Amino acid sequence: MTGLLQEALRRVESISQEEQDAIASQIMEALDDEERWVGSFRRKPAALRVLADQAIEEHRRGETRALDELIE
Repeated sequence: MTGLLQEALRRVESISQEEQDAIASQIMEALDDEERWVGSFRRKPAALRVLADQAIEEHRRGETRALDELIE
């Protein structure tokens, strides 16, 4: 387990059980969602290639921005 995750879990220990359960549910949903994405691209690798090609074309048309521009 990473240090960051350990710190997050230490902080979660200090909140109510209801809030802990809500955070646990969010984490589990995120993990389930990630598993679905990975599984769908494993079953259909061409779908990932199509999405990548679309992203590259959007970038060529100037429809994208650098992430550091979005953070500022």
